Amino acid sequence: MGLTKKKRVVKEVKQLIMITIGAIIAAVGLELFLVPNAILDGGIIGLSIITAELTSLNMSIFLIIFNIPFLYIGYKRIGTMFTLHTLYGVIVLSIFTSYLHHFEPFTNDLFLATVVGAVILGAGVGLVIRTGGALDGTEIIAILVSKKRPVSVGQFVMIVNLFIFVLAALLVFSWETAMYSIITYFIAYKMIDIVVEGMEELKSVTIISDKPEEIANSLIQELGRGITYIHGEGVYSNEPKKIIYTIVSRIELSNLRTIAQEIDPKALIAIENVADVSGSNFRKSSAH
Repeated sequence: MGLTKKKRVVKEVKQLIMITIGAIIAAVGLELFLVPNAILDGGIIGLSIITAELTSLNMSIFLIIFNIPFLYIGYKRIGTMFTLHTLYGVIVLSIFTSYLHHFEPFTNDLFLATVVGAVILGAGVGLVIRTGGALDGTEIIAILVSKKRPVSVGQFVMIVNLFIFVLAALLVFSWETAMYSIITYFIAYKMIDIVVEGMEELKSVTIISDKPEEIANSLIQELGRGITYIHGEGVYSNEPKKIIYTIVSRIELSNLRTIAQEIDPKALIAIENVADVSGSNFRKSSAH
């Protein structure tokens, strides 16, 4: 087996292990916290919980049945590997929700079940998404719809989930349960972001100043972050400018702003959120 092929196999095995762990964690959140207390998640999982309640059948059956059409669409429109990873994750989730269904819930307190269950569920789903799969077919449709319509993936998922929660309140559960389910959705959604993007909030900073060298040298000494110069030109003056670009953590941001403004009070500082950073020895103290 060639080295490249071996690396691909090792990578695939690691991905499957992480998807398995993520699906098991999600199953724990569902069956030991949310489902026994009649609290829903959104999407296919929510529809599966509603249908299971109406038919008295196991939720795990509907997790697979309801996801099949979306998996087919994903295979046709997104890609084979993503679809296979999603299918594998759904099967693992289905197996473990069926197994854990026979265990007693950890708590019958609605508030605790909502918060803890949502955190656990979100962590599991986030781990699967970070690995390159999904546990819910509605996300596939959301991606495709967002490409053709002026609506984001998050907005589409939100609309679908609000419809599911209203449906649950009208057909199966109470309005109180529906409201707890909305809380569950928001907590799980935030937890997914944390797992996929990381706990540390990173900021990209662009500084336009007449004293770029002084500011850059001070930032390197004080923060130990790499600095990049972007070469630009003033529109009115036609003079060449060195624009400072760097990435810092949220904690370092205040110190950066203080350093730059002390050297040049007129410096223009633009700050943007960064979801993730990899490569370029970002975690190390080095100048570019």
